[in-house]
Amino acid sequence: MRFLRYTVLFVALILWVAGLSSTVSHWLYNAGVIVDDYRHGDLYRISALSQFKDDQPVCPPSNRASDTASTHLYIIGDSFSEEQRIGQNDFRVSHYQRVKWGFTQRAQLDPSKRNVLLLETVERHFREHFAQPVNELVVEKDTAQNPTPIQTWWEKLNADYHRSDVEERLASTLFSQDWAFWFKEAKATLTLDWFNRASTGVSLSRDQKNIFLDFDTDTTRKKLSSFSELSDAEVNTLVDSLNSVADRYRRLGFDDVYLSIIPNKATILEPNRGAYNHLIERVQNSPALRVKTVNIYLPYKQAKQSPYLNGDTHWNCQGRSLWLEAVRKQLAI
Repeated sequence: MRFLRYTVLFVALILWVAGLSSTVSHWLYNAGVIVDDYRHGDLYRISALSQFKDDQPVCPPSNRASDTASTHLYIIGDSFSEEQRIGQNDFRVSHYQRVKWGFTQRAQLDPSKRNVLLLETVERHFREHFAQPVNELVVEKDTAQNPTPIQTWWEKLNADYHRSDVEERLASTLFSQDWAFWFKEAKATLTLDWFNRASTGVSLSRDQKNIFLDFDTDTTRKKLSSFSELSDAEVNTLVDSLNSVADRYRRLGFDDVYLSIIPNKATILEPNRGAYNHLIERVQNSPALRVKTVNIYLPYKQAKQSPYLNGDTHWNCQGRSLWLEAVRKQLAI
């Protein structure tokens, strides 16, 4: 009996630590104890509605990277440019470096190459990103002379443990297996059929054929929703901020700076849900804008089929291909 008690306590301790620690959760993931609860789409993960359950697609490889290419590509981007979606092989470049919004990386530019910076952001976060200085990519003349400071054990511990999102991590640790989703699906279906309500965090289209992140449709989310008010004065301020960011990176050695705003899913699939604020068009078509843009809004609007996954906020293979084609053409890579 005592052995059973200590075994249960030990397992509970491991699971609790996994909810706090990135290192432990990754170890349990590699061991097969935890599985990827985003594997069927982030919107399915939140809603648990079986009609929006997707298998993540495996898109055809590009195999375009070249050691002899004259272009070095740097991206400051969000989840659309994560390594599982986009990588160096998708572009004809000899060097590729991506940094996530909100994090910092250092870079040393090669003046003998064409150095290009792509600012990639989903529509819902554009107003946040450019309402403040953009310092995610730190350009240094010689990173060897200024090596990254070595973290102390206490700094490493603080970086590894995440007290703020422990509840979500614990939920992923305990309920990421298929058996748990079966119960979640039953509850979600019952709630939708009986009370016409979906899980908090998502919203359904009026015909219930599409699912969106609630951030995209809730107009109380002043800086996130496609349908929240956007004044001309704020557009001008955002354009000025964007110009300032591009000018600073050009002074630091970049030959070209480009902007790519990827539309919110609701912007494309249900634009008449409310009064669309036309953020993308108003920024890209501003006469004051001095930054080259990768226009994916128009190709997505003209696409005969949805460029988005059924149960995910991100693109499907067609949407990814359209974006890559637009980036390659505009950046000449």
